[in-house]
Amino acid sequence: MRRRLEEFEKAFYRLMEAVNEAQSELEIDGVIRRFEFTFELAWKALQEHLREEGIICNSPRRCLKEAYKVGLIENEKVWLKILEDRNLSVHTYDFSTSRAIFERIKTLYLDAFEKLLQKLKEY
Repeated sequence: MRRRLEEFEKAFYRLMEAVNEAQSELEIDGVIRRFEFTFELAWKALQEHLREEGIICNSPRRCLKEAYKVGLIENEKVWLKILEDRNLSVHTYDFSTSRAIFERIKTLYLDAFEKLLQKLKEY
């Protein structure tokens, strides 16, 4: 679990750095890629933590729902939107969609990732 948490933490801080510096289209695209990577590490850290608690979840959606039930995440709707946006960003490319995702990363998702990171570090 410790290694997963460290990987998630590094990815989160790299995402935050990218969000704060992104100005060009290329940099914004890089933020979205870092967001995808950070989400993958976040849900896998959740999966491992939940497994240690005796809760088995084999998909991101199931892990998010279980994490909400046990209080690891505060806002299930935000996390489900994060999952939806990760799926959109991975499987399609549409300029306006990607820019909307970038805005949500800045205004909602960084905070959600940070809160999860803090909760996991408490354990």
